[in-house]
Amino acid sequence: MSDLTATVQQTKTGFHVDGYEKISYDFTFLDGVFNPENPQLAECYKRWGRVLAVTDQNVYDVYGEQIEEYFKHHALDLKVHKTKIGEKAKTIPTFLSIVDSMTEFGIYRKEPVLVVGGGLVTDVAGFACAAYRRNTNFIRVPTTVIGLIDASVSIKVAVNYGNYKNRLGAYHAPMHTFLDFTFLRTLPTAQIRNGFAELIKISTCSHLDTFNLLDKYCERLIDTGFGRTDGAPKEVREAADKINREGIYEMLKLETPNLHEIGLDRVIAYGHTWSPMHELVPETPLRHGHAISIDMAYSATIANMRKLISDEEYRRILNLFSRAGLSMDHHMFDEDILDKGTAAILKTRDGKLRAAVPNPIGSCTFINEIEISELNAALRQHKEIMKEYPRNGEGIEAYVDASDTGYTANNKPEIKAMEAAAAEAGSLNGNGHIHGGSVPNGNEKGVNGVKEKLVNGSTKGFTSAVNGFTNGAKA
Repeated sequence: MSDLTATVQQTKTGFHVDGYEKISYDFTFLDGVFNPENPQLAECYKRWGRVLAVTDQNVYDVYGEQIEEYFKHHALDLKVHKTKIGEKAKTIPTFLSIVDSMTEFGIYRKEPVLVVGGGLVTDVAGFACAAYRRNTNFIRVPTTVIGLIDASVSIKVAVNYGNYKNRLGAYHAPMHTFLDFTFLRTLPTAQIRNGFAELIKISTCSHLDTFNLLDKYCERLIDTGFGRTDGAPKEVREAADKINREGIYEMLKLETPNLHEIGLDRVIAYGHTWSPMHELVPETPLRHGHAISIDMAYSATIANMRKLISDEEYRRILNLFSRAGLSMDHHMFDEDILDKGTAAILKTRDGKLRAAVPNPIGSCTFINEIEISELNAALRQHKEIMKEYPRNGEGIEAYVDASDTGYTANNKPEIKAMEAAAAEAGSLNGNGHIHGGSVPNGNEKGVNGVKEKLVNGSTKGFTSAVNGFTNGAKA
C-alpha cells in the first residue's frame, strides 16, 4: 500500500509540484497458509466478507479443495478465476480476462484481489490490479520457487508484448505477501530447478555465504524440494530455510531503495541482459530460470576474459549450473540473437549496457564499455567451453511444458494475430557497435500498421479478441 505526500509552489511561469509516495507492504512466513487453523490470510478479508481469487489451473487442481474449505471455514464467500499463464499466454488477452472477472465480481477500490500462483500469475494479475481503476489492492501467495524467491520481492507487474518480455507493465506493491514453502512439496523437480537459478543469481553477485550453501547442497536441495519433501534430512531443510530467508532478505535490501527502478545499475539484473530476448526465441519458450542461466554463464565468461573472476571462480560458477541441470548455452543463442538482445536492452537501460557480472563471487561490477567484436568473441569462446559439459551446456527440462504454461490451451487465432502485430512493431532492423553504451546506428521499426494488423489479423478485431477467451474462464 502507499501514501502520497505532495507540495505545490507557485513559480514565475506556473507551478512546481514535489510528490513523495510512501510504499508499505509486509511479508509473512507461514507454512500452511490455507490451513484453517491459520487465520492470518482470512483476517485480511473479514471486512469484505468475500474473496476474489486469481489462481493457476494447475495450482487449483492440487490445492483447490483446500482453498475452498479454508474460506468456507472462515465464513468468506469465494469466487475463483482459474487461468493458465505461461510465457506465450502472458499477454494482454489474459490480462483482460482477469479484468473481466474483477468487473463481474464488482471489486471495490480498496478490496484486495487474492493472487495464488507462480511468478507468471502474480505478474499478470498484479498488472490487472495496477490498471483496474488505476490502483486496486492485491495480496500475493506465491507457489513456486521463482514466485517465492524472486517475483514476491519486486513490485514489478507486467505482460509480454510480441517477443519482448515484460514490455507492458507497472510498479504496483501488494498489501501483503504470504510465503508458504510447503507448496514446494508438490512442485515438479523441473520447477524447483527453474527457481534455483534465481538463487544463483543473487548469491553470485551479492551474497557469498548463500552461494557457498547452494554449492554445498545443490543436488539435495533440488531433489527434496528445498527440504520440504517427506524424508528430507533436517540438515537440508535447515540449509534451505537459511538460503531462502537470506536470499529474500538480500534481494529486498537491494530492491527497496530502488522500487521504481529509477537507478538502472541493478545487481539483481545479473542474467537479465540478453535473456529477455533469447528466452522467447524457441518455438517452445525456455523456462525463465534456464534463460537467465544462459545469460549468467555467458556473462561469467565475459568476466573471466576480463580477469574480473579467476579461472577457479569461473569454473565454480559453471559447475554449479551444470550440477543443477540448468542451461548454460542454447543452440539458438547465436551472434544474431546476441546482437538483437544487446540493442533491445540498451533501450531498456537508457542507452547503457549495465551488464551485471561477478567481481569476484559475492560482489558485482557493471560493464558498459564493450565492443560488439568482444561480445562475439566471448560467445565463441563460451560455446567452445560448453563442449566440455553434458549436452554441450544445454539444460535438463529447459523448455516450458504443461506444468508452467497455458499457451497450448490458449492457441486462438486472434491471439496469434496480436502476437504477430506486436512482433512486427518491435522487430529490430539492425544495430551498430556499442561505444560507451550507445548504438549510434541502431533503429527499431515503428508501430505503423499495428492497428490494422490487430483488426484484420483477428476475426473481429482487438475487442473481440478477448471475448470467449479460454484462458481464465470463469469458475
